[in-house]
Amino acid sequence: MTSQGSKTARQIATAVLNQFDPKHNYAAPILSKMLQQTNEKQRATDLVFGTIRNRIVIDDVITQFADCPVERIQPRLLNIIRVASFELIYSPQTPEYSIVNEAVSVAKALAAKKQTGFVNAVLLQITRHIQNRRIPLSQANPKKAIPQSTATGCQFDTDILPAPEASPTDYLSTAFSLPKWLITDWLNEFSLEQVRQICFAGNRRPSIYIRPNTLTITTQQLAKKFSQADIDFEIIPDVIPAEAEIRISNNVDASMIKIGSPRAITELPGFTEGLFTIQDITASLPAWLLEPQPEWTILDLCAAPGTKTTQLAELTEDSAKIIATDIDAERLKSVEENIIRLGITCVNIVPYGQIPNSKFDCVLLDVPCSNTGVLAKRIEIRYRINTEAIKQLSQTQGNLLTAAAKMIRPNGKICYSTCSIQKAENSRLIKDFLLKNPCFELESELLTLPSVNGIDHDGGYVAIIARK
Repeated sequence: MTSQGSKTARQIATAVLNQFDPKHNYAAPILSKMLQQTNEKQRATDLVFGTIRNRIVIDDVITQFADCPVERIQPRLLNIIRVASFELIYSPQTPEYSIVNEAVSVAKALAAKKQTGFVNAVLLQITRHIQNRRIPLSQANPKKAIPQSTATGCQFDTDILPAPEASPTDYLSTAFSLPKWLITDWLNEFSLEQVRQICFAGNRRPSIYIRPNTLTITTQQLAKKFSQADIDFEIIPDVIPAEAEIRISNNVDASMIKIGSPRAITELPGFTEGLFTIQDITASLPAWLLEPQPEWTILDLCAAPGTKTTQLAELTEDSAKIIATDIDAERLKSVEENIIRLGITCVNIVPYGQIPNSKFDCVLLDVPCSNTGVLAKRIEIRYRINTEAIKQLSQTQGNLLTAAAKMIRPNGKICYSTCSIQKAENSRLIKDFLLKNPCFELESELLTLPSVNGIDHDGGYVAIIARK
């Protein structure tokens, strides 16, 4: 039996990928069960998620230099080669010999001598054809260089990618391992440069942001705790973008903290005491745009896991009457766990079928969506989402919006939000709703595209709809 912490990050990553099917299960739960077997937890996580995010282009490279399609390679050997190829292409700081030698060692433990030789031969072929593992993209040949970041790429001595000028769709789809239809959809809505930035953001290693629990602590006080515990962090002083046109009073804290230390969130000082919540900057915007008031009665219709529910409670000083429900009873338990941990008292959790038959000042509707704004975190989505799924999701979203409209009192509001950047789930759906429901009007809306520049964040959409 292997002792705790004795396996390398590469062994763990390969073992996870051997159990992972991008269309049918999720990598995170598999990884979580195996992480106690290694002392390189962050590195194993990066290898797993990085390989999955970039799997399509990695498989193209393997196919080209193995002289056979990946479908003909034994899955266990293929995953060893995938992890090593990911490191060769995306981790230029790691020596080539180290990557190849350990891949061969992992193969020896799993396969026969001939198969181990195949792994070695394929990886040596890849290394022979790499000209520069870290070249400025401004100096690179776009057909030969796989982008690593907005600034650098890994350049081969032969064409790996389609010509971007001839077909931006094919280039971006291959370079960022994303479906062609999705790139086409984005190019119909956004500029080519915006789509490039969306692709980079969707393939980034996402930063971790925390929202201080303003009921119990200030950002500065929490920052002091982190400093005393030698936590690497950065205060983001104002997360509200100028285009949101939200006017907040001077005594309201709209800051968040970006965590740099590779440490489990539950181990950060203040987590157990309920001093903060994990939340992406973009995910925090719907509550800000809503500007909830302490005297309101609010229904959170799709509340799990409760991140926005608790934010509403904090913004209303734990004084609003908030009812939280979710169609998934199991996930609704996480809402209760969060409000207990944060010390929130104004939230009442009810089963989905037992929503009070009354009118609300506001319904928060954070609907199920395609997750195209959060591809960096929902790493499997790129292999699962399709146009038919988005069509079905938009029908579900429309039905939820119609149901929410029946629960709003005069002058009340619906806060509709998604973590999608697809028009069909956002502005087009809201426009259709308003045409069918003239007693409502659009008060404000905000589309945020995912970004990797400066303060990286996810993408999402929010619309505030008011009953006349």
